[in-house]
Amino acid sequence: MALAKDRKPDDARPTGGATRSGGGNPNRARAGGKGGRTRPPTAVVANAQKRPWGLIAGALAVVVFAAAVIGYAVVQVNEANANKVEAVDEIAGVETYEYEGGNHVVTSVDYSESPPVGGEHDGVWADCTGTVYEVDIRHENAVHSLEHGGVWVTYNPDEVSDAEIETLAELVEGVNGRMMSPYVGLDSPISIQSWGKQLKVDTADDERLEQFADLLTFKAGEFPEPGATCERPDFLADPVVADTPSATTPDEGDAPVDGSATEGGESNG
Repeated sequence: MALAKDRKPDDARPTGGATRSGGGNPNRARAGGKGGRTRPPTAVVANAQKRPWGLIAGALAVVVFAAAVIGYAVVQVNEANANKVEAVDEIAGVETYEYEGGNHVVTSVDYSESPPVGGEHDGVWADCTGTVYEVDIRHENAVHSLEHGGVWVTYNPDEVSDAEIETLAELVEGVNGRMMSPYVGLDSPISIQSWGKQLKVDTADDERLEQFADLLTFKAGEFPEPGATCERPDFLADPVVADTPSATTPDEGDAPVDGSATEGGESNG
């Protein structure tokens, strides 16, 4: 009696899915193309690289900011240059007087101009290192500062407001070669003077004040003693007030009261 063999599955018959002859899902067989095989999806590769928009925007912002800064600086320089003058006769209203270097005296001087702009003066000069005095300093000492190339801003305390005084102080403070003080009885609200030059104005915001100061502070050829110092610490510490006796004696001449400074490196000047 023959034993029945175990039946094996037909190797030619697929266990599932599409058949070679088109059995199963005919649409799938057609989609797969020849032989019923399916193709993997095609990957799409971008041809252009992604641009760094953040860096580009940052660079543009830097360029715009730099252009704005440069533009502002150019405007400021142009405005400053527009206000500059090259000669005294370009400043309307300046009065000019002829004075040689003055002699030193210890007495009061009857000056032709008020405030004075030259002539005899005290042996001690008033400190003019950007100094703002709150008192009417002795005029004879102030004239000596003008001889050294200083510019002296004065104002009538009865006619100028506190705000205007602050404006005037901004022109003087911190600038070597300049000083400022009230001047009792001044015939105009404000007067600015250097050796032999004077300008009187009505308001502290008059642009001619800055023009005068910028042009004539230590301007070569416009004062008798080039190279002389404006430092005077003894006078700064204890200013001599107008209409009071000199703080020097005839024997002291041009020597500093405290021996701390000399005029142009010489004992007399």
